[in-house]
Amino acid sequence: MDASAAAAPPRVPAVRPANPDFSSGPCAKRPGFSLVALEGALLGRSHRAKAPKARLAEVIDRSKAILGMPAEWRLGIVPASDTGAVEMALWSLLGPRPVDILAFESFSETWADDVVKQLRLADARVLKAGYGALPDLTQVNKAHDLVFAWNGTTSGVRVPNADFIAADREGLVICDATSAAFAMRLDWAKLDVVTWSWQKVLGGEGAHGMLALSPRAVARLESHTPFWPMPKIFRLTSKGKISEGIFKGETINTPSMLCVEDALDGLRWAEGAGGLDGLVARSEANLAAVRDWVAASEWAAFLAEDAATTSCTSICLKITSPWFTALAPEAQAEAAKQIAALLEKQGVANDIGAYRDAPPGLRIWGGATVETSDIKALLPWLDWAYETVKGA
Repeated sequence: MDASAAAAPPRVPAVRPANPDFSSGPCAKRPGFSLVALEGALLGRSHRAKAPKARLAEVIDRSKAILGMPAEWRLGIVPASDTGAVEMALWSLLGPRPVDILAFESFSETWADDVVKQLRLADARVLKAGYGALPDLTQVNKAHDLVFAWNGTTSGVRVPNADFIAADREGLVICDATSAAFAMRLDWAKLDVVTWSWQKVLGGEGAHGMLALSPRAVARLESHTPFWPMPKIFRLTSKGKISEGIFKGETINTPSMLCVEDALDGLRWAEGAGGLDGLVARSEANLAAVRDWVAASEWAAFLAEDAATTSCTSICLKITSPWFTALAPEAQAEAAKQIAALLEKQGVANDIGAYRDAPPGLRIWGGATVETSDIKALLPWLDWAYETVKGA
């Protein structure tokens, strides 16, 4: 090959994704979305009035039905997105037993810090693993409460199943499922608290969380009084009994009825897309497309070390080529940022840089609102951007 050929820039791919939104939160809107879908929003109304309250209850009912949540579970809409839902559970339920926390990426590290540094529970045990791995799940003690993320949004690592949780457990299991719900099958029999937000798999707007409680969790709420102050927005009980209204559409604070309408639009789309089976299939198809590309790639690999734990929603990639690994850490981070910025400049992929605390690389959202055709169109662009930055 002559020098001029060697210096030729990489060929620009011919096909572009129809939707360049691959952010891991807020995530892509459902296919075909337009603002027309929100025209029926009950704006300017009190959320306590009959009709708006019915819309809030509809979000709860449709969510439970799609997810196959057991009838005896309670589901409520709470403030502050998934973060608010998780922290309501931690502040309200922990204390009576020792607690194990699985920490293997940024958000699960946050829950560990909350329990250890904010609640200051002396009998808390953090089971840690680095990005790309899961902690030793055999160390989970069935006599302890357990806090974990089903899917690591910032690491692209998920638990393959809930087999590590004992069926005869004594403690409560609190599961952050924000990037798993509606894309992965949750084992409700092994869980007691499940949280998520609207802006992940169904592409809803932000600021609202969902908190699901099993009968065992309700029993803990009604038998345990935390020994720390409880802000109003964390309070799930009144006079020793669960506040049932929260789980019937009576939110603790004022919700956005525009976001409520958007959530309902996403849920109706999910029903038309085949319900949970259809949503899981869409997400797994996105992962399969990336998996095929990774298998042939000379420069990229999954951040997840075990194929069985690779996320189908927050698909995290690391750069493994000799050119990249020979760079200093600061130069690696800069090169990865340049790849992501180049893709955004070309209008083919928005917001796919790795999470700020994760190893340098890329993170592609593969949740159900993302079309597999767009994933397949994106992949040649990854090669183009890598080669362009490498040759710069």
